[in-house]
Amino acid sequence: MDGGEQRRPADRSWRGEPGVAQEAPPIGLAYSSPDDRLESGTPGSEGASLADIHEPQKSPPPLPRRRDGVKRGAREVVETILLAAVIFVGVRLLVLNFRVDGRSMTPNLHDQELLLVNRNAYRHFDANAAVDWLPGIEHDDEWTFYPFSPPERGDIVVFEPPVSDDSDKPYIKRVIGLPGETVEIRDGGVFVDDRRLDEPYLAGTATTCPRRACDAVEVPEGAVYVLGDNRANSSDSRTFGIVSVDAIVGKALLTYWPLDDFGLVPHEDYPGIPG
Repeated sequence: MDGGEQRRPADRSWRGEPGVAQEAPPIGLAYSSPDDRLESGTPGSEGASLADIHEPQKSPPPLPRRRDGVKRGAREVVETILLAAVIFVGVRLLVLNFRVDGRSMTPNLHDQELLLVNRNAYRHFDANAAVDWLPGIEHDDEWTFYPFSPPERGDIVVFEPPVSDDSDKPYIKRVIGLPGETVEIRDGGVFVDDRRLDEPYLAGTATTCPRRACDAVEVPEGAVYVLGDNRANSSDSRTFGIVSVDAIVGKALLTYWPLDDFGLVPHEDYPGIPG
């Protein structure tokens, strides 16, 4: 060659000079360490493929069938009905609703007024019967036990119609005489054991007898003497006699219709007379 200069053949094995870009990893992949490349199966590793790099997408869960929704709705309806039935039966075990039919309790209860009656107020049983089954123990008399309270003077009660009445509708009256007391009507008033009752709820109305004279009535055990508040227009113990406690359906508790009369049925007290 000219000038004796010899050209050195290029050394093709030399590479990696500073500033030379190295091969970038495939687009779409990112590595945080060299080990990730092997674990992820990058190209160049043994057995790696694109299928290994991208995981298959999971299919969305199937939508609930319409039939399942119908079953669920039907079950909820049945559960609601059963719950309502349980509540209804439970309430009926405690209270009953009655409608006042007539004017025998005016001015304190009115015709067509709707009431709730506590059917358990006077529930009772013979306490002696709990031990009479034991050998050698017998009782000829009853020991009546009231878990809550026996009838009290002034209570307004609903009871089955007397035997002498052909009607099948319950009666509603006020308790006046209690067991062991003597009730007498004279001089326009009611006397219990010779003491006149003070009855301001009558608004000055006199109490008389449908007959010329009323005989004194001694109230036996397990019975009460009842009168209507409208003494001039009431069929009560002056007509059909005493009422058995067993015939009492319950105690008037609450007036709920009409709404203007909504409230508890008032209990009357009689100062100076026990019971």
